[in-house]
Amino acid sequence: RPPVPRLSGEPWVRVGIVVDRDSAALSATSQFRVLTADGGIIAVVDSGMTWTVAPGDAGELRLTRPDRPAPFGVNGGFIVRPDHAGGAVVIAGRRYRGEARVLRGSSGVTVVNVVPMESYLLSVVALELGFRDPRDRQAVMAQAVAARTYAVRFRGRREALGFDVYATDADQVYTGIASESEEVADAVRRTSGEILTYRGEPIQALFHSTCGWSTETAAQVFQNNADTPYLRAVSDRFGRGSHDYYCAISPRFRWREEWDAAALSAVVAQTLPAVAGSRAATFGRVTDIRASRVTPTGRVAELTITTTDGSFVVPQGRVREVLRSASGAQLSSNMLQLHVERRGSELVRVVAAGAGYGHGVGMCQFGAVGRARHGQRYRSILATYYHDTALERMY
Repeated sequence: RPPVPRLSGEPWVRVGIVVDRDSAALSATSQFRVLTADGGIIAVVDSGMTWTVAPGDAGELRLTRPDRPAPFGVNGGFIVRPDHAGGAVVIAGRRYRGEARVLRGSSGVTVVNVVPMESYLLSVVALELGFRDPRDRQAVMAQAVAARTYAVRFRGRREALGFDVYATDADQVYTGIASESEEVADAVRRTSGEILTYRGEPIQALFHSTCGWSTETAAQVFQNNADTPYLRAVSDRFGRGSHDYYCAISPRFRWREEWDAAALSAVVAQTLPAVAGSRAATFGRVTDIRASRVTPTGRVAELTITTTDGSFVVPQGRVREVLRSASGAQLSSNMLQLHVERRGSELVRVVAAGAGYGHGVGMCQFGAVGRARHGQRYRSILATYYHDTALERMY
């Protein structure tokens, strides 16, 4: 793909692609240079020649090139930089814009893609929302602003690891050039440099797939979020019908899971010890399960599981982790109602009737798409989900 011109004042983003692994493979699609951390030339290499790196002794990195079987050591990390503007660095078989910086992790190798912000967003926005239909453009533009704001807000967040953000859903999903599309690139360009601020500071621009009917106030989901008044509950309803919600187009708008007594006990036996610790080492079988506290939007804020050996309380942040499907998959959300069936005093079956997908805080992505298809502009979509914020151009 053609290079993306870097804008004046545009920040770089450091993305952790390979983090503390036993080894990594690096190359480029054009002639490239392998440089010391301070810019000294180690080698000028033909395109496609793959180098491997592994941790060495005393904090060094050991490099191996295919035309020289004996590895050699480098201290202080090194850089892989394409010589041509249209060249891409190749990390673990994937192509990325920018360059790669290789660091010694705590025990292994860390490879960081250093890339201009707008180039980073081409992949992130495509993967986090994508582009399905011309009617979606305003939603994709809203996603571009949210993703850019998130990256700006959390630059330096993982400084101890040598980068800003992970390339996974621990931050924002990013796989480089292969995921890019021209339609998404157009939406990113239309919002170049724009971020959301609250009282002059970039916001925590959280987002999720599907709210189910309403987003959730941050304080109900995350601890220590008293300083995020812009992340409040927002209804996605637009009419009186049972499906008159902007996010009803989501395949996870409504969902259902069920367990018989044996399956539920088996699931909880695997998941509960991580929450309850040694208390749950042996707890017999589940005899009851209930939502002991519910948020105003209907999300389970506290789950109480009663077993033959006692009662265990699961906090909101762990509900989806503990109450997994019979196949072991995490529940789509904690917006659910539990229906317990009994035969006399014996638990027989539990059914979870659920709505939405994700933590429910911030922008509902399918809701944004629904709003765009109803004619709302990206500025309006952002103002709805991020209350009392300002849209500003950072560069």
